[in-house]
Amino acid sequence: MTSVAVTLAEWAAGLEPDREDLELAHRSLMDTVAVTLAAREHRVTRLAGALPDGARWAVAGHVLDFDDLHMPSTTHVSVVCVPTALAVDGGARAYLAAAGVMARLGTALGWRHYAAGWHATCTAGAPAAAAGAAVALGLPAERIATAMALAVPAAGGVQRAFGTDAKSLQVGFAVEAGLRAARLAAAGAQADPSALDVWLGLVGGDPSAVDPSGPTVPNGLAIKLYPCCYALQRPISALSGLAADPAAVRRIVLRTPEATVVPLIHHRPESGLQGKFSLEYAAAAALLDSYAGFGSFTDEAVRRAEARRLVGAVETKLDPGGDWLLDGELEAEVHTADGAVLRTRQKYPPGSPARPPTPDQLAAKLADCVAGLNTDPAAWTWENAADMLRRWLPCQTN
Repeated sequence: MTSVAVTLAEWAAGLEPDREDLELAHRSLMDTVAVTLAAREHRVTRLAGALPDGARWAVAGHVLDFDDLHMPSTTHVSVVCVPTALAVDGGARAYLAAAGVMARLGTALGWRHYAAGWHATCTAGAPAAAAGAAVALGLPAERIATAMALAVPAAGGVQRAFGTDAKSLQVGFAVEAGLRAARLAAAGAQADPSALDVWLGLVGGDPSAVDPSGPTVPNGLAIKLYPCCYALQRPISALSGLAADPAAVRRIVLRTPEATVVPLIHHRPESGLQGKFSLEYAAAAALLDSYAGFGSFTDEAVRRAEARRLVGAVETKLDPGGDWLLDGELEAEVHTADGAVLRTRQKYPPGSPARPPTPDQLAAKLADCVAGLNTDPAAWTWENAADMLRRWLPCQTN
């Protein structure tokens, strides 16, 4: 049987993007660069200032949790693959090669891998970054496979990091590892490609599930409209539509499958980062704020007295099972002081592949991210984006 690394390397080496691929790549570039620039002043972005280009950009691109997601693999594809391509002047083809490899590896890792506590963005991301960087460097399929195998020792990351600095930092480490592996492969370093197959099995994946057929990025990518974990996009969207008076709310009852809350590990958050992984706080923010944007996920916002009260009013009823973050439906009831009960339910939030963002929604998100900067996202290209990131997120060597 051909090894996974060889199968994916041959696919990546032979990739010829079509118009739809290039449109997806351009949207991913704009979305990822925008959320990266939005985090230019973030404390964790400053902490990562001494990391090399690709890793530094990935940390900034992920720290606000506003970057896109590949639903079947539960991986943040573009925050790994855009910085990787930009760091080696690889362009859209290198991005798409990395994204296609990451989507397929992540899908082969499967829900069991994610539910066990792995951060699939990092585990699938390091070999994918190696593949994309190797394509950008013009390596043949044999060397691309070697690069992926060389990235295996760094293919880690756990969900316990969610709500801490480590979540975005470990994504940066995955990108750095992939870039390093590709450069080593280009220099002649050797590795056994079957190491990737062995690793897949060890972390609960299924090597036989890797399928190179179909679209470049199977099932497309979900764009976030709220800067928080993807598992919160549906409850925020659903509850925001109720127009309830927060002061009158006495109970908030949420019913959802178990799978949809796996990454939501902070039930009484104390910081903005923790709030991004709290179902209870998401419900509070959806009711309190006209739009649950950047201002909803600061430390001060999470610690608001009324937010804490509403967090304590949330009751969660979990249906057993499920195998992805949008499994089943979210059902919500908001009980008010006068005895009224407001009800809502939702399957797919806006921005998901089933409900793609409208041009206006995407434009509003991009504008919000680059507010205060003299730049127009419509003018960004694969040729100029790296220079912009170096300008606004310079490497800090001191």
